[in-house]
Amino acid sequence: MAFELPNDFRCPISLEIMSDPVILQSGHTFDRVSIERWIDSGNRTCPITKLPLSENPSLIPNHALRSLISNFAHVSPKESSRPRAQQEHSQSQSQALISTLVSRSSSNASKLESLSRLVRLTKRDSLIRRKVTESGAVRAALDCVDSGNHVLQEKSLSLLLNLSLEDDNKVGLVADGVIRRIVAVLREGSPDCKAIAATLLTSLAVVEVNKATIGSYPDAISALVSLLRLGNDRERKESATALYALCLFQDNRKRVVDCGSVPILVEAADSGLERAVEVLGLLVKCRGGREEMSKVSGFVEVLVNVLRNGSLKGIQYSLFILNCLCYCSREIVDKVMREGVVEICFGLEDNESEKIRRNAANLVHTLHGNPMNS
Repeated sequence: MAFELPNDFRCPISLEIMSDPVILQSGHTFDRVSIERWIDSGNRTCPITKLPLSENPSLIPNHALRSLISNFAHVSPKESSRPRAQQEHSQSQSQALISTLVSRSSSNASKLESLSRLVRLTKRDSLIRRKVTESGAVRAALDCVDSGNHVLQEKSLSLLLNLSLEDDNKVGLVADGVIRRIVAVLREGSPDCKAIAATLLTSLAVVEVNKATIGSYPDAISALVSLLRLGNDRERKESATALYALCLFQDNRKRVVDCGSVPILVEAADSGLERAVEVLGLLVKCRGGREEMSKVSGFVEVLVNVLRNGSLKGIQYSLFILNCLCYCSREIVDKVMREGVVEICFGLEDNESEKIRRNAANLVHTLHGNPMNS
């Protein structure tokens, strides 16, 4: 590439441009290959903060950053060969756009044009993201979300999503009342707006305090569960990703279960949405989640199908879920044994993933040594 990409696009471990950025539970983003290699080597601390990680650290895809990297990579080298002049022009341009957006006398058409151009500018420029936040434009963007105009909503949500890429903005956006707007859009917005709103929740939930705030907000979780049940493919994927991010906070798991999510997640997993399996992998850690999973007809068969045909991540989570359920239920043990899961686990002994090998061994041990299977 003939021009320099922002340092934020580089993995802190490899120092290379990230192709699959994921968020560690510490809140920092790494390229998936690099952080998985770090974890599989036995490290259980964040490479940056050195704070301890859980035994099986969760990695949340950073879709927003991945999109930014992809979009930035398509900027021509010629356009990027004058960074100083371009930056000065962008700064001047952004100020005029902000002024139009916040003006009460601006028409909806003018606001839409300003929002569209600010979305493009804030995708690539951290300085402009901070400038927009400090200028009071967040309140104007929130007003556009409230407008009921789906086109204005979509652009304002996209702007808020870009602004949320700055860690310092995540808590501030929640304090400004963005969750209420997101929940309203999840209920009544257009399909594109609903998908962006769910993605915005995922971005905000990177911060631990926001996980608690969002989870306790009335209707936030139920709106995501409803979107998972009724939405199109994109909406379902983004709602499942948001639920996964929220369920990394322990108190939210019961809330998600209580919204009737388990059978909906099982159905989504059966239709091929593996992110639903990952959410179930968090819900199985709470008693209510295990109880609800045990009630779903055909659940074991769905997980076994993932073991046979799923991705490495899907296989890893399916093994973990089955192990948790079998440890607590002889009935589940019997179902799992009848499905030939022991043979499947033996076939995974040489799998490339250390987590899969470990989870498979743990499941075999549980099936053969579970006191309820004696």
